[in-house]
Amino acid sequence: MSASRAHSSEPSEDQLVALLRQHAEPLPALDEPRFADAFERYADARVVLIGEASHGTSEFYRARAAITRRLIEQHGFSIVAVEADWPDAARIDCHCRQREPVAWAENAFKRFPSWMWRNREVDGFVRWLREHNAALTAEQRVEFRGLDVYSLGSSMREVLDYLDRTDPAAAAAARRRYGCLSPWQEDPADYGRNVMLGQPSCENAVIEQLQALLTQRLAYIDQDGERFFNAERNARVVLAAEHYYRAMYRGSTESWNLRDRHMFDTLRALLDHRGADAKAVVWAHNSHIGNAAATSMGWGGEFNIGELCRTAFGRDAVLIGMATDRGEVAAADNWDEPMRRKQVIPSRPDSWEQLFLRAGVPASLTDWRDDRGKLREALSHPRLERAIGVIYRPLTERQSHYFRAILAEQFDALIWLEQTQAVTPIGSQDIDASVVPDTYPFGE
Repeated sequence: MSASRAHSSEPSEDQLVALLRQHAEPLPALDEPRFADAFERYADARVVLIGEASHGTSEFYRARAAITRRLIEQHGFSIVAVEADWPDAARIDCHCRQREPVAWAENAFKRFPSWMWRNREVDGFVRWLREHNAALTAEQRVEFRGLDVYSLGSSMREVLDYLDRTDPAAAAAARRRYGCLSPWQEDPADYGRNVMLGQPSCENAVIEQLQALLTQRLAYIDQDGERFFNAERNARVVLAAEHYYRAMYRGSTESWNLRDRHMFDTLRALLDHRGADAKAVVWAHNSHIGNAAATSMGWGGEFNIGELCRTAFGRDAVLIGMATDRGEVAAADNWDEPMRRKQVIPSRPDSWEQLFLRAGVPASLTDWRDDRGKLREALSHPRLERAIGVIYRPLTERQSHYFRAILAEQFDALIWLEQTQAVTPIGSQDIDASVVPDTYPFGE
């Protein structure tokens, strides 16, 4: 907690509730076109980051989709960048931009937690985006991109596939370099463990491969600039993933920071690739898009993409959180176990969620982006906030799912949806025990 907050007196809970009730802007139903009206105020930003308090809540996906549609249709946003693996998101991107026929739901997001992106809510947005793009030229079409770092094996395969078609001699050299990681591409956590125990790392090999790709940049771009960009980003994922799986055995803070730095660098690369006027919407968990410096994460040494965007873009980055009190969520009991529809228990009495519940507006937007008065000051004291990832453990909810946050500095605004339901997965959610996810065992 910053020292500047120590001198200000903390308001009572009743005062906080009264202020939230006064400033909460009621939102219409999610399926009404008017739902997005309240978010027109953020059209001046270059990057709008929209969070979620869990990875498995239908209303969070639907709200982000409605806001994003408005920003795309009326305000020129051209990139949707999500907390997902680059190769899997690329299948959606190819489908949406009609670069090639891709059955994305059958071919992407098959590893745990598949329901996070392979669900009906995402499919609805993807169908809309493909239809929207159909009326545009290839250069104008809106992109759907992945920011995450976990796809070590699939990103290696993407680089090799690109070089096989573009430069067979370079492909042979790449296979030799990536051969160092090949035994671990499906079990990258084991690679990190073995390096920690003294086995040589593959860092130099993956750096050399990225440099070799960049050396031929001009020749490759001449053949197909989009395919080269995809290959380059996959080579950067391989490099970042190699660093990540070594770092995660040295401590969670270092690996978290490597991951969010990679996500931020990927976002910057997407904006640069698109051009000076490019504008992006980011979909990720609250723990990534809220300013980490205003939370117990930041006080423990972690940063995130939200903090990096706020530092880099200032007012041109808008950080919007989402929260709920109770309902259902799609989540697993433990890592790599089947998805279940689980009951989200009511929020704790000492949480931010409880204050929004007491304010009595079931669906609302509360904005303090330009507020310099009582509301911002009232939200400038630490309080518990809930975060549910792909695992939900209600029996240990306080230890497993709450952290402290200063809301006024963490977000610019918060969407409150009092009662929520689980996402609807596409297809079977059975886990293939023969496929070990790249995120095991440290995924969110």
